Amino acid sequence: MKKKILIVGGSGKVGSFITPYILEKGYDVRVMDLSTPEHDVEFIKGSVLNPEDISKAILDIDSFIWVVMKSPQGGSVTDQDLTVIKNNYEVNNLGLHNFLWLSQGVGLLSGIYTSTMSVHYRERDYFNNEYDVPLDTPSAYGLSKGFGENICKYFANWFDMNIFAFRITGPRNRDEWIEERKIPRPKINHYKRLYVTDEEDLASAYINGLERLNIGKGWFQPIFIAGDENQQSHNLSTAKRILNWEPETHKKI
Repeated sequence: MKKKILIVGGSGKVGSFITPYILEKGYDVRVMDLSTPEHDVEFIKGSVLNPEDISKAILDIDSFIWVVMKSPQGGSVTDQDLTVIKNNYEVNNLGLHNFLWLSQGVGLLSGIYTSTMSVHYRERDYFNNEYDVPLDTPSAYGLSKGFGENICKYFANWFDMNIFAFRITGPRNRDEWIEERKIPRPKINHYKRLYVTDEEDLASAYINGLERLNIGKGWFQPIFIAGDENQQSHNLSTAKRILNWEPETHKKI
């Protein structure tokens, strides 16, 4: 039988990028969002701050993909206001905790949490691996996303959930990806320009993640996902080892 996937926040940028590729792989897709998705999928209008909406969305779901986002920021900024702070904590922490608590209660024990490379201070030469690089972001957005990873780890440890945390960077559609790849990267301080990740490469990471999730292992694993095929700034060995994933789009263009 087809597995049914819930994409939470699936009407947004990342959700819209990955949905058609997931459908092509034969998964059934349900989207939960406040906005109507652009693709023809089952849709439940709702908020992660409303337990009743969550309870409707998680019925008969095999795995989830969390791509909820509000008031994002770059990984090197301290700019914030009370709205940015409120939005990030409500969605990335309270909403996520609501969702995981209700999910484990109905036996939905596996999924992918979309984190961000902005959980780290971005202006460093190299991101060696997911555990050695500290969660040292200056941004309120990255701070709350890092707390979100800890919430996922808590549910993996204490409620036997199996969750990947994808620390993604620079998601772009194909046209945007091609244009941004034309911009020369400085030979010095090359890390100060974001590596962008093509939509198809991004989608393949999620698809491979869905195929490798196992119910009942009590496993939390952060994974770098970046369109950095030469690994100039990101060590992508964890993605290769666990997901059998690496960027591929550059070979086709």
